[in-house]
Amino acid sequence: MYINSTGYYVPELRVNNDYFLNVNGLSDEWIYKRTGIRSRSKAAEDEGHNSMGIASIEDAVKSLPYDIKDVDLIVSASYSPYDTVATLAHVAQQKFGIEGARAVYVSAACSSFVNGLEIVETYFAAGKATKALLICSEHNTYYSNEHDPKAGHLWGDAAVAYFLSKDKVSDSDVEVKAIYTCGLGNVGKGPEGVILRPKENGIEMPDGRDVFVNACTYMIKALDRVTAPYGMKPADLDYIITHQANKRIVAQVAHQLDLADDHFLNNIEEYGNTGSASCALVFAENRDKFKKGDKIGLTVFGGGYSCGAFLVEI
Repeated sequence: MYINSTGYYVPELRVNNDYFLNVNGLSDEWIYKRTGIRSRSKAAEDEGHNSMGIASIEDAVKSLPYDIKDVDLIVSASYSPYDTVATLAHVAQQKFGIEGARAVYVSAACSSFVNGLEIVETYFAAGKATKALLICSEHNTYYSNEHDPKAGHLWGDAAVAYFLSKDKVSDSDVEVKAIYTCGLGNVGKGPEGVILRPKENGIEMPDGRDVFVNACTYMIKALDRVTAPYGMKPADLDYIITHQANKRIVAQVAHQLDLADDHFLNNIEEYGNTGSASCALVFAENRDKFKKGDKIGLTVFGGGYSCGAFLVEI
């Protein structure tokens, strides 16, 4: 499976840490020390889950080596949809006139993108699709409760789009060499670790410590699963991109792998936690940084719990 093109959209608006002092009593120093976040992206009043997703597709189309109408599978991956019936996959199908394509929605908290990638891989393997569009848009600030001192200051908004093909179509394609996902609902706080019940209190993280410990553990295990078949270890990768939940998690993963911080690519300091879009977004933003032959491991952990990783070669 190959990545043919990537695109992304990040709202222009930034909310700095100082904003939260009079909202939930947390200072800039307190937030930065514990999360590594200085600001977070926020969708404007006229923006949302769907518009950000469409903008990311439009960005990806600029470098797409075939007609978007050749796509025969559209997957929307997210936990913060605008509409749970008419999903972004269907909105994109209408917007770009992609007739006859399958359109599905997947949600697995912050591992949604990687689960979506595995769904694409499975459709390709079954012979039911040859070209796919995977969209991941998270409108966290639509659901977050800024007054919550545990998690209200974490969330940012962004969207990312990947076009994928079963077979290689151009010299600029990036090969997806391995994908792994796993549900972890039986681990730790499981389904109560991070919750989003829209008619109640928005996105909540009742036990951040449990999330932290399990994220550090299982993101490494997921990386092990995608590197081992190639006789590699995570430390052999040219770059590692983790889910952008908390910079202390990245630092802990680096410590456990005995790697320098510059081995990891991040955007959490400016954007905050952009949910399941975050890992794929970091990759898309850094495409020009990678060299031919580079191997990059992307690994995620989602509230619920779940984990996932995928290995790409430039």
